[in-house]
Amino acid sequence: MTTVDISQQSLDMMLRALKLPSFHSCHEEVAIQSERQGWSFGQYLHQLCELELSERERRRIERFSKASHLPFDKTLERFQMDKVPVKVKRQVPTLCEGGFVERAENVLAFGLPGRGKTHLLCAIGHELIHRGYRVLFVPTYQLVQKLLVAKKELCLEQALKRLDRFDVVLLDDIGYVQQNRDEMEVLFTFLGERYERRSVMISSNLVFSQWDKIFKDTMTTAAAIDRVVHHSTILEMTGKSFRNEEAQNQNSNLKSKNETKKEE
Repeated sequence: MTTVDISQQSLDMMLRALKLPSFHSCHEEVAIQSERQGWSFGQYLHQLCELELSERERRRIERFSKASHLPFDKTLERFQMDKVPVKVKRQVPTLCEGGFVERAENVLAFGLPGRGKTHLLCAIGHELIHRGYRVLFVPTYQLVQKLLVAKKELCLEQALKRLDRFDVVLLDDIGYVQQNRDEMEVLFTFLGERYERRSVMISSNLVFSQWDKIFKDTMTTAAAIDRVVHHSTILEMTGKSFRNEEAQNQNSNLKSKNETKKEE
């Protein structure tokens, strides 16, 4: 074995030990490119560092996206922004920057079914992941059931700590949850634990005046609303139902195809 081979093996081992996979896989190719283009050593090293950081960022986004459970197709690119109110359009870019997460503020999306609440919040969630934040998407009823099981097993505190790892928890369809008292209490505890510490994003078909259907008694409802609304951005998703409009378009297209076939 030549001195060059031993040196190469030693370099490979050191790069693995330093956890620099892109350096390991690309340094020879970049060295050839460097020689051809007459780069300085600093330029060569800079290129390798860029490759390493880019690959780390790609892996981080992939890891955070998988852990988030966000629907992969509910992105900003696939959201019909032209169908939401002008005020909402203006709010979205700022929310995607993530300042509200740094301030531990909340985002609440209200509207009737089919108005794009879930899609829009998920789209913001995807953008936040690209900016380095950890996001968790969970239907409210699932979160409530998991917390209730944790409470019965005397490990609610640990469950809340695990949720605390996420900068943002997106509670979907809070208005569909019609809890008994135990279920209401764990949801209230969750919201209380994150108050002014971590952010929540919530979609709801119910306006605040109807939240007594969720939290049952007046005092708990008022306390929950106070914690959620304080330091929050509210997205009012008015207008026509996206789903109804899509269904009508599909029916119209199908009808046109059938008429064309008849004419043929």
